[in-house]
Amino acid sequence: MNPKKEEFIAIYKDKIKREGAEKLLDWLENKCDFFTAPASSQYHLAKEGGLCEHSVNVYNCLIDYLSRQRVQNEYGLRVSDETAAIVALLHDVCKADCYVMSTRNKKDANGVWQTVPYYEFRDKMPYGHGEKSVYIISGFMRLTREEAFAIRYHMGFTGTDDQRNVGAAFEMYPLAFALSTADMEATYFIEGGDKN
Repeated sequence: MNPKKEEFIAIYKDKIKREGAEKLLDWLENKCDFFTAPASSQYHLAKEGGLCEHSVNVYNCLIDYLSRQRVQNEYGLRVSDETAAIVALLHDVCKADCYVMSTRNKKDANGVWQTVPYYEFRDKMPYGHGEKSVYIISGFMRLTREEAFAIRYHMGFTGTDDQRNVGAAFEMYPLAFALSTADMEATYFIEGGDKN
C-alpha cells in the first residue's frame, strides 16, 4: 500500500467518528479513484496518488497552523481534531474521478517534439470546486456550517469566487482562512507548485 494512503486512512479512522464516515471512506477506497488520482493535471503532484498525498500534506500544514499560540490566543481559533481532519483530508474530494491519462506533444530540451503522458481534466459533475467537495461529503455525513464554509472557500482569493464572498467567509469562519493557508502552503512550498 502507498505510505500516504496508509497515513491518510490512519488519520481518518483515528480522528473522524461521525455517522457516515465509514461509508465515505469506503467510497474513497472502493468506488472512486481518490487514492490513485493526481492532485492536478500538470501543476502540483500531477502523478498517481498525488491527490491523497496533497490531502495529507494539507492536514499536516493545518495542524501546524492551528497549534500556533497566536492562532489560538489572539485569533481564538480552536477546532476539534475531527473537524481539522475532515476539512483537510476531504477538501479536494471534488477531484476524484476527474483525471484521465492521455498524451500530448511537447518539445524536449533539444527542441524535438516528443509524445509525453499527461493527465487530462474531465469533470463529469461540473459543480464547481469547493462546493462540489461539500456536496459529495454531505451525501455521506453532515458537516457543520464552519466545516462546510472552510471546504467551500479553501481556494481563497485564488479561485474564481466573488472576492467579497471570500473575505466575508474568512471573517465569519476563520477556519476557512486557516484551511486556505494550509492548502497554499502545501501546494507551493511542500509540493513545489508548478515546478513539480
